[in-house]
Amino acid sequence: MGARQEGIRARRTDEESAPRHDDPAIAEDITGRELDKGARLELKTLSKENAERVSQHLVMAGLLIDSDVPLAHRHAMAAGRRAGRVSVVRETLAITAYAIEDYVLALRELRTYRRLSGSNEQLPLMVDCERGLGRPEKALELGRSVERSELSVPTRVELAIAMSGARLDLGQTAQALAELEIPQLDPSTAFRYSPALFDAYAVVLAELGRDDEAAEWGHRADVAAAAIGSAEGEVEDIIEIVEEELGDEEPRAAADDAVIDRVDAGDPVTDSDVDDEDVDDEDVDDEAHPSGIEHAEHAEHADERREHDEEHGDSEEAADAR
Repeated sequence: MGARQEGIRARRTDEESAPRHDDPAIAEDITGRELDKGARLELKTLSKENAERVSQHLVMAGLLIDSDVPLAHRHAMAAGRRAGRVSVVRETLAITAYAIEDYVLALRELRTYRRLSGSNEQLPLMVDCERGLGRPEKALELGRSVERSELSVPTRVELAIAMSGARLDLGQTAQALAELEIPQLDPSTAFRYSPALFDAYAVVLAELGRDDEAAEWGHRADVAAAAIGSAEGEVEDIIEIVEEELGDEEPRAAADDAVIDRVDAGDPVTDSDVDDEDVDDEDVDDEAHPSGIEHAEHAEHADERREHDEEHGDSEEAADAR
């Protein structure tokens, strides 16, 4: 009996049950609920306590990625130790590894993320990791391994930029420019990816010695970034960029065309569709009174009624006198 008791391990204290690794501290105001809904759903496979801790580390990694990259990476590593089979965790670890320029780890984690999630949305980052490892040919091969149509538009743009960079690594400047000449290279509109695309195009133009065009596209990148920054929170996807002020007539004509289109489509047009300034005094008079011919007829009838009333009035006065 005593021998058996000797074999029983004593209950571990709180200090002994602490994580084996030196996990970074979580800020007191971070609960883990700041994590987006999709990521939280992935953590449902974990125990409640573990899911909470992992989500806190992921939130901390996201908050620190722009200010303290090594610490952000430590939080991602801590999440990875607790939830290595959750795709969003491996994705976060890959991003922080890329940020600290550990391209071997980043590429390994990105491959794992792709296997777990079935998504190719991080393909541009994988291409860039191959570039970071000094393998531009392999980067191009990897970038061509997936049909562009299978990717979201922002990812296509990011891939074009990464592929262009690989071409530059190989000294293929003309091909680098061609990689960027995609439908999204449109200076009249600004998506969230537009500043990076315009800037990349400017860089390659400068490499080709086309300095004036490079300066123009660099300016367009700045304009797009400013437009998106000023509209943050007001729009989701797209902002129209107008480089020159239009005259007073053009916006009014556009508004008039919009109303006409609605009428042609059979849609109702309300009072709010017409500005007060669009209705002149003549229009108001025409609406308040009948047409000119009808107005003359009304005046004539009024005169006849007055004459009739006067005649009846004279007849009544004569009868009273008799």
